[in-house]
Amino acid sequence: MYRRASSGGFVVLTTAGILIVMAVFTWVMYGMALRVFTMTDIMVELNESIKTMNTTLVSMTTDVHSMSENFVVMNQNMTEMNDSINGMNRNISGMTDDIGDMNQSVAALNYSMNGLVGNMNRMTYDISNATNAFSNPMSYMWGNTPFGF
Repeated sequence: MYRRASSGGFVVLTTAGILIVMAVFTWVMYGMALRVFTMTDIMVELNESIKTMNTTLVSMTTDVHSMSENFVVMNQNMTEMNDSINGMNRNISGMTDDIGDMNQSVAALNYSMNGLVGNMNRMTYDISNATNAFSNPMSYMWGNTPFGF
């Protein structure tokens, strides 16, 4: 038995087996490192999306404040409407401008919300992929991935 374990062929096969196992382990670790790198990019992009969302919310707050001021002006115009028909015509013209501004604000709000929904969908998809990679890394490495593991 000792002679067999210390023979050249056995040592070569054992060493080759160890090297193959180490190569597979290194390959798996490299694939996992790529996934962590991808997740880091996703987190950086998520941070940028949150910054953009914050800027949009500040803009929406400004628009709502402008709308509030416009409602005060409209109330004053309604009071003046009781005085004369000519005053009513001037106030309706002012209201048309205000409604045009509100229409633009609502369109911008709708566009921003659509972008937010799209970003949330992409973020949910990316986070679910990252969660799957961390919770079940071995089957994830040999699944349908861009790396072809």
